[in-house]
Amino acid sequence: MTIDKIFVDKFVNVTSKAAIASYSLVGKKDKIAADKAAVDSMREELNKLSIHGKIVIGEGELDEAPMLYIGEELGQMNGPEFDIAVDPLEGTNFAANNLPGALCVLAVSAKNNLFNAPETYMQKISANVHENEVIDLDYSIKKNIFNLSEYLNKSPENITACLLDRPRHREIIEELKDLKVNLKLITDGDVSGALLVTDKKYGVDIFLGTGGGPEGVLAASALDAYNCTFQGRFLFKSDEEKLRAKKMGINDFAKKYNLDEIITGDSIFCATGITSGDLVKGVEINDNEYLTETLVTHKSTGLKKVIITKNLLNDKLD
Repeated sequence: MTIDKIFVDKFVNVTSKAAIASYSLVGKKDKIAADKAAVDSMREELNKLSIHGKIVIGEGELDEAPMLYIGEELGQMNGPEFDIAVDPLEGTNFAANNLPGALCVLAVSAKNNLFNAPETYMQKISANVHENEVIDLDYSIKKNIFNLSEYLNKSPENITACLLDRPRHREIIEELKDLKVNLKLITDGDVSGALLVTDKKYGVDIFLGTGGGPEGVLAASALDAYNCTFQGRFLFKSDEEKLRAKKMGINDFAKKYNLDEIITGDSIFCATGITSGDLVKGVEINDNEYLTETLVTHKSTGLKKVIITKNLLNDKLD
C-alpha cells in the first residue's frame, strides 16, 4: 500500500507544531518540560487527522519522560490505518541548553509495515552505498572502512565516520584513529547522525556505533527513501528487556536486521528543527510568523527535500 501524498503536508504540520511548542522552552534547562510540550502538541495534532493511527514506537521509557506510548491509538479513526513512530524531541539536552540539533521526528507507514522496536539499545551502521556486503555489522571496523574506501574510491584518510561520543565507543574511536579516519563525534541525536550519510554536503561517509533502538527505526525510514544501506542489531541488557521484546514478536535476540526488514513498503519521514543543526534550521520568528524547516521523505513519490512552513504567532511566547 502506498501512502497518499496528501498526508505529507499533514504530517509535516504535526512535527512543525510540536517544534514550535517545544521552542518556547529552549534554553530553560528543563528537558522534561520541553519534551512534554512536544509530546502534547504531537498528540493533539495527530488526533485531528482522518486516520486510524497506532504508536508502534514511542518515547520516554528510558528517561521516564512523558510518552506517546506504544499501542496508543490516535486520529479520528475514520481513515487509513497507519503505524506511527515518534521521537517528539530528539536531543532533549540540546533543547534544554539551547544547543544545535534538537528535532521533532516522526515516521509513518501502512499498518504492519514498520518494525516494532523495543526501548533498548541497538548496534547500527549506515552508509550511502547501493550494493550488498560493502558494510556489515558482522565485519570488523577495519574491513568496513577498507570496503567503503574501495567502494567510494577514497583512501581511509578521506573517509569521515560519525558516531556518538560515548565511553562505550572508546575502542571503536581508537581503531578509527589508527586507520587515519576522520571523526565527527556527536553528543546526542543519533537519528540525525545516521542521516548525515545521505548527502555529500554533510561530509559523512559512515555512521556506526550503539544508540537507541527506536531511533534506529526512525532513521531507517528516511534512509530507505535515500536508497542507503542500514543494519541494526538490538542489545538486551536484562531479562526484562528480552521479555518486552518477546511480547513484540522478537524471538531471536541476536538477529541482525537489514533495512527491508525494518521498513516494508511506503513510508513518510518528517524531522523538524527546534534548534538549528546539520539537517535543518531551528524555529525562527519573522514578523508575525514562526518559520520551521522540516526534512521530509516520501518513498513512493521519491520526495526528499526540506520544506519551510509558516505558522502565525500565538501566545506561546508571551
